[in-house]
Amino acid sequence: MLTDPLMQRALLVALLVGLSAPVIGTYLVQRKLSLLGDGIGHVALTGVALGWLVGGAMGLVPNDALAVPGAVVAAVVGAVVIETVRERTRGGGDVALALLFYGGIAGGVLLIGLAGGTSANLVAYLFGSISTVSTSDVVLTVALCALLLGVGIGLRPALFAVSHDAEFARAAGLPVRALNVVIAVVAALTVTVSMRVVGLLLVSALMIVPVAVAQLVSRSFGTTMRLAMGLGTAVCVVGLSITYWIPISPGATIVVLAIVVYLAVLLGRGVLGARR
Repeated sequence: MLTDPLMQRALLVALLVGLSAPVIGTYLVQRKLSLLGDGIGHVALTGVALGWLVGGAMGLVPNDALAVPGAVVAAVVGAVVIETVRERTRGGGDVALALLFYGGIAGGVLLIGLAGGTSANLVAYLFGSISTVSTSDVVLTVALCALLLGVGIGLRPALFAVSHDAEFARAAGLPVRALNVVIAVVAALTVTVSMRVVGLLLVSALMIVPVAVAQLVSRSFGTTMRLAMGLGTAVCVVGLSITYWIPISPGATIVVLAIVVYLAVLLGRGVLGARR
């Protein structure tokens, strides 16, 4: 398996995504915005279709050459919009998420039709297609994951303060609004980075489930983040390795494996508590 160039690229991407996605997911869980990744994933689909449309108009080959850049732009814009709506309106976060869910899917299907494609062209982005990872995809993933880890870990004290208690952070003189936007933007970048591995429909699970597992066995924020990073890396690499031998979807396998680990830890914790 390790001598196959395709698997080498896929494993590297899976390793980086599994390491970086839970970092941002830890902040989302702390802010009780676990579904934000889903909303951003849906609006990123519009960006994918927009990339198809622009790429076709420019005569690029293949048509989806601009799909990933389009997803990045759309996801970042959508994340900033939802953060702005959430901050300025009471209960606006739910409304903005709903708009992203419905508008993202509808916009993606509409634009892909205008680009001369069909909704079937979006399946690889919805559920992941790590077998199509190219060398340029690896380079982009490395760059974005380095950015995500740099922001998520380098700014951890400030981002934790904002996520845990925004009023306290504001009283302490932290730029709360700017830091909230930073969290939203890095969440958007995480969605687009993870798109090839688990797909836009499942990306939120990779950001949230490892954090949920880590919270079952840890009480501190830092330990939770580290455990989630380790678990995210493990399920991505193991899940992808399984699909090398069994012809099943890598994205779905990774997510199901993460959920199985969560249920096993939850059950084990219950049994241990009963014995005590």
